[in-house]
Amino acid sequence: MKVCRNFLYLLFSVVAVGQTQSQPGVLPEARVSAFTIGVDPVTVVRVRPGYVSSVRVPEEVSSVVIGDPKAFDAEHSEAEPRLVFLRPLSAKPIETNVLITTKAGHEIPLHIISDGKTPGGQVDFLLDYQRPRSFLVPEGVPNFSVGETKEIGTVITADRRNENERAGINDALKEISAAINPHWQGKELQVAIGATVKTGQQMTVAFSVLNNSDKPIELLPPQVQMSAVSHQRRDRKTKAEQMAISQYQLTTRELLPGKIAEGFVVFNRPAFKESDEQLLLQVARADQVDRPVLIPITFTAQNEGRGL
Repeated sequence: MKVCRNFLYLLFSVVAVGQTQSQPGVLPEARVSAFTIGVDPVTVVRVRPGYVSSVRVPEEVSSVVIGDPKAFDAEHSEAEPRLVFLRPLSAKPIETNVLITTKAGHEIPLHIISDGKTPGGQVDFLLDYQRPRSFLVPEGVPNFSVGETKEIGTVITADRRNENERAGINDALKEISAAINPHWQGKELQVAIGATVKTGQQMTVAFSVLNNSDKPIELLPPQVQMSAVSHQRRDRKTKAEQMAISQYQLTTRELLPGKIAEGFVVFNRPAFKESDEQLLLQVARADQVDRPVLIPITFTAQNEGRGL
């Protein structure tokens, strides 16, 4: 009888130990995060052995480059053209970097970190990237994403005024997006003017900027000036007056060699001008502010926006 009791005690002890070992440890915190393309320079992604982390982008992925392919796996399938799956291949703490490039030319740099098989911590289940929000009408302007928005002066809140502005800006962007052979002006920094749309006293000018050099270029915010040549002196000095800019947008201000930035500028056009005066779009590099590219803007807009 005593032997039987000892046997049962031993059996219950083995079962209890087995149940304790089979219980899972502290589970990691699962995260689902939303990001905007072009806002954060590098995104930190927490991964964990036994889990898969997904990155979803708003455009088709063209390439995925991983720093340490022996330590991490990055999968991309044509069946899911907007998804990239990341998982560590080692149970030890490791990290590397990943660069995702979309067919529209956007680049998404990631810093992948795995703490190994340790209890707790965090795991990024899903990183959902979106295009930057804009008041532009999205249809008809393919692959146009706004990386920076600048608003100066009073914000117009009237719904009807906003609709007119959106219509005028979108018309200008449609025309420049449809241009096959833009007329580039400048040398290393080249600028091409698109359509101009006038809505009331506001004029919208769409433009593109090309980095024709072999080095990265940082762009300054665009400006518009009214320029004229004085005939009162022999040296014919030029006088220039800056126009008040209400809004501008650029896809990026960090322009790599051979890359193009698109944008527009909205300003209050004067009601009249002298015969020797002209409107000029001014685009300059941050390291060459004294050598801007000046492109003439037609005083009479090519298109009229909706009336107020």
